[in-house]
This record gives sequence, structure tokens and C-alpha cells, in this order.
Amino acid sequence: MANNLKSAPPFRAEHMGSLLRPDNLIEVREKIANTGISTEAAGLPAIEQEAVREVVKMQQDLGFKAVTSGEFNRTRFWGLMWDEFQGTIRLQNAEASMFRLYHPDVVSLIEKDHKVMPGDSVIAATKLSHSPSTSQSNLHELRLVQASLPPSEWTNIKLTMITPAWFHMRYKQGCAYTADAYSNDAEYFADVAKVYRAELASLYAAGLRNVQFDDPGMAYFCSTSFREGWEADSDNEGSVEDLLDAYIKLYNDSLVGLPADMHTGIHLCRGNFIGGRHFSEGSYDIIAKKLFENLHVDTFYLEYDTERAGGFEPLRFLPKNKNVVVGVISTKLRDLEDKEAMKERVYSAADFVAEGSGETREEALKRVCISPQCGFSTHESGYPLLVEHQKKKLSLVRAIADEVWGEA
Repeated sequence: MANNLKSAPPFRAEHMGSLLRPDNLIEVREKIANTGISTEAAGLPAIEQEAVREVVKMQQDLGFKAVTSGEFNRTRFWGLMWDEFQGTIRLQNAEASMFRLYHPDVVSLIEKDHKVMPGDSVIAATKLSHSPSTSQSNLHELRLVQASLPPSEWTNIKLTMITPAWFHMRYKQGCAYTADAYSNDAEYFADVAKVYRAELASLYAAGLRNVQFDDPGMAYFCSTSFREGWEADSDNEGSVEDLLDAYIKLYNDSLVGLPADMHTGIHLCRGNFIGGRHFSEGSYDIIAKKLFENLHVDTFYLEYDTERAGGFEPLRFLPKNKNVVVGVISTKLRDLEDKEAMKERVYSAADFVAEGSGETREEALKRVCISPQCGFSTHESGYPLLVEHQKKKLSLVRAIADEVWGEA
């Protein structure tokens, strides 16, 4: 990453990527799953393209520049990218003994909802590699959005991508891969970084200039219960801080060689599961300095909709060449936030950025943006908000950005 501050993207008004799916898209996918009919026979391609075209127009009409597909081609926020990497296998209802049972989303899936098991997961069965012929889902998603915009606006498109550590953190030591594939985490991480570099290069060649990594796991490092669980797990090698360092290095290795005009960001997601459930809580204080200074991304998208995330004090550690998008608008609750109160929260965030950098509030505001705290539909369906609530929330984000900055 260059040492210069990047802007536009990020834009003053952002959202986290996923949006509520239209009923006809959900219904056709259910039909395919239940009957085994082909996607073409079911009419999915045309329905998907029209749905993306409409959601892109909605975002533009509401004043958002970094438009996404709404993640309409995915059933879950992490998509199919890992399934497409060569060397992976998908597990169904895997033995619980494979998992870190103190990992927040594993805890929730196993203990709170026995109908939703963490077994639909991926491990490396053999050495990981990237094949352009199979790694198609992200390209397909990008092209769906490009088909809905003039080429002059393609550089604003934002694609969300799952963290490189997604299918590592949940597993017990050594269970993210078979013994035939890798002998240790370092070997595994080296190949993960390699396939991510190849995926990013492919997307860049297709016109992508704005990527947001969705990373619930990074927020779990803020969780006292996760940290205590890690320390109590005698199978683990090293400390929880060693793991954090390894994940930061994994990110940085994944971004090596990325062209300077590719904007990168990380969303520290605390979970917006079906029904609006969250998975973790804890202030950013414990990781902020290390994360902000050492992770080579341009922008941090942080959830700040409730007290679960703590205060804005950690923003004092934000370097001058990095941005923060404060997610102060809830995607879990239908009630609309008070605009003036949210503006004050933005100003408060800027004040802590200014305190750490020695800038004025006005100078610090150049590195601050606003967004909802998470996506509106990180899974395909089952969320408390309706489309009308979603539009009101996004309109509020846009209105606050207009009044605070007066720019896109």
C-alpha cells in the first residue's frame, strides 16, 4: 500500500455491501435447490441480472458512489471463492471436535441454533492453487455490476471479499488442512496469500479498483471470551497475539504487488446473522494500535452502532495515511436513528482521530466517512428490516454525509 492517503474511494457515504434480496431471486434459488433444475432452465441468469441492475440504480438514486451487487449472486456473505480454489473440499456437518468451540460464530451455531451447524465449511485437502477456469464467482459478480453502469463509473464499484483467515480461525490447531496438504500454518498461509494475490490480480485485470475484506474474525480478537478460550486451549501453538500477528502478515502477503490504484479496506464485522444476531463484542482498544499501524489496507470499516464496540478512543491510533468509516447506523433495528445525534457521533470520532494525529477536527474529517454498521442481508433471507427500512437507513447515511462534508 502506498503511503499516501486514498479517497473516493472511500466515499463519505458508504454501505457494507449486502442488501435485501428481492423475493423472486430468493424463490428461484429455492426452486433450484429443491428440484435440482438447472439455473438456465429456472431462469436465474436473467432474474439475477435484472435484480442487480435494479439494486445498482437504487444505490445511485440514493446518492451512493461505491455501488455493489448487493451480494445478490451469493447465498452467504463469503460467497463461493474458497470452494473454487483448487485443493479445497467442503465439509458437511463436520465433527465438532475439529472446531474451536470458543470461537464466537461456532459457539452461536452449535449452542444457540442446533438447526444451523458450522459443518458447511471448507478445508485444504491438498495444496491450494488458483485456476482462472474455476475462480469465476467474483468475476461474475463484478461483471453483473459493470453491465449496469457506464464504463466511466466502473472504478467506483466495490466488491466484498472474505478474509484470507476465514477458514482457519474457526478450526482447532492444524485442522484447517490435512496432513497431506500442509505440515504447519506457515506453509498453509503462504499458499493462501498466493491464491488471494492471483484472485485480486484477475479482478484488477477485469476492472476492479475497490475491494472490501469482510472479517468477523478480526473483531473476535476484541472478545474477552475468545481470548480466554484461546489461552485455555492447550492444543494451540503460541499466544493469541501471535495469531493476530500471523493474520496481519497473511493480509499483507496477500496484498503484495497490488497496483497503487486499487483501494483496499477491511470491515471488522461483529456478525449480522439470520434474525439480526451478533456474534461478538468488545472494544477495539486491545487491537487498534497494532492493527491500524501494521495492516496494509487503506480504510478500516468499523462497527459502532451499539456499546458492544466501545468508544471512539482507539481512533487516536489511526495513521495519517489511512481512513476510517464509522458504522453508526444499525442494520439490525428498524427504528431510524436521530440524524443530529449521529452527526455528533461522527464529529466525536473525528475529534479522537485529530487528537492522535495532532490535526484539527476539519483536517481529521477528511479521513472519516459514515456507513451502516454491517450489511443488510449477510445471508440470503431472514432479516428483521424491510426494503423500506433499508432505504430510510441509507438515505439517512447520505443526508448525514451531505451535512457533515457536503461531498460524495
